[in-house]
Parts: sequence; C-alpha cells; structure tokens
Amino acid sequence: MYIGVCTALVAAAVTQINFPIPVFILTVIAITLGSAGANGLTNYLDRDVDALMKRTCARALPSGRIHPPKKALPLIIGCMLGALILSWILSPACFLIGLVGFLASGIWRKSVTCTYFGIIAGSSPVLIGWYAVSGHTTIDLLPVLFFCLIAAWTPLHVWTLMLANRKDYEEAGLHYFPLSWKDSNVIKVLAVLSVLLAFVSVLIYLLPGKFHWIYLAASSILSLIMILASIRLLLSPTSKNAWSVYKYTAFPYLGIIFTAMVIDIWLL
Repeated sequence: MYIGVCTALVAAAVTQINFPIPVFILTVIAITLGSAGANGLTNYLDRDVDALMKRTCARALPSGRIHPPKKALPLIIGCMLGALILSWILSPACFLIGLVGFLASGIWRKSVTCTYFGIIAGSSPVLIGWYAVSGHTTIDLLPVLFFCLIAAWTPLHVWTLMLANRKDYEEAGLHYFPLSWKDSNVIKVLAVLSVLLAFVSVLIYLLPGKFHWIYLAASSILSLIMILASIRLLLSPTSKNAWSVYKYTAFPYLGIIFTAMVIDIWLL
C-alpha cells in the first residue's frame, strides 16, 4: 500500500513546481483511500489462501481477528467508493485509471494473473498522481515511462518474493506461473528485467528539461546494485538471495529513485 501512495505523491510533485495545493491534498486523500481499498480487497479475496501460508496466516482476516470476514467489507467498499468519487472530482481520466486499477486488484490476487494485473494495479496510483496535478488529458511520455518502470519492476518484486517462499506457496496448493517454471529459468528472466529497468530509468533522465544529475546519479547507482543483485541470484539461486532482491526492490530501490526525482526537480 505505501509503495503506491509514495509513487503517486512523487508523480504529482514532479509535474510542476507550483502545483495547486488543494488539488495535491485531494490527490493524497484519493490515493490513500484507493490504496487502502485495493489492498483490503485483495486481502479479503485471498483470505482462504492466506490462511494456508506461514507468511500471511497472521493477517487480520485469515487469523480470525476480524470475524466474520464480511465485517471488513463496509470499510473496504467505503474506501474504494471514496477514492472513486474524489478521483472523479480530480478528472475523468483519474476516475477511469482508478476504476481499472480496482478491477485489476480484484483479479490479480494469488493466481496466474498476479504479475500481469499486478502491473496495472501497481501503476494506477502513479498515473493518477500525474494526471490529477498536471491537468493533462493526453498521453504524455513521462507517465508512460513511469508505467514502464513499474512494469519492469513488478516481476522483480513479486517473483523474488515467490521464489524466496516457494515451499510456502506450494504447500498452500499454489503452482501457477512463475512457480510452474524452474527457478533457474525464472531468475534468467529477472536478470534481463533488471537491465530493462535500468534502461527505462535512463530514458526518464533523457526527457528534455526534466531531470538532472541528482536523479541520474541515484538511478545509476540503484540500477547497478539491482543488476548486481540479480547476477548474484543467477549465480547462487538461493531463497536468501531471492529474499534480498525482493527487499531491495521495495526499498531502497523504488523508494529512493522516486525520492530522487522530487529532490532533483525541486533543488535544480
């Protein structure tokens, strides 16, 4: 949840230095409600599977701390409706992106679609942040590159978590892609994606008149570490190394690279 909120706020903040504060605040509230609603929806739909996994069985719904689970639905639906209403006030484009994001959140879950629909759900907040504050209605290159960054990042984040906890997934009866592949084949794809991620981060820097040396330095160092971590996983495909890549993808990688964007725009 916090990843979506942070990326959305950065996307909103880098659209223009003198952005409208009321719109920014409304965007913050909409994204926060939307992220909470989407996260709650996936947790509700996956509660039975989560109860079978060591990593997730202690969550509020599978552990029975909220019982019956339907008690959580009014809050989940309320967050989602509130987010959609606020996104409509921001712009029809934000509403449409938010609606698609919610639909993707309801589909992706713990199934074969987790990566593909996870990309859509994960990129929705950053796109809403951009279009809410920029006021644009056309397809701009920067939000497209943000989408591409999330698209390359998502498998690195999701698949390494699954590889690190393969036994937990399999004991819960989950054998979908990429668990249906050999670890060695999945890791090869991840290594390629780490290079693609670095390429997209450079393309963002190359946008005319947008980012400067602060972003370039941060993204270059982060990308190099990501590639080296992926190579280490390729050479030594252990659960420990997979978990290390997973932890790195969330923070520091995504957190610092988006923070660097704001610092770069606002200081230079």
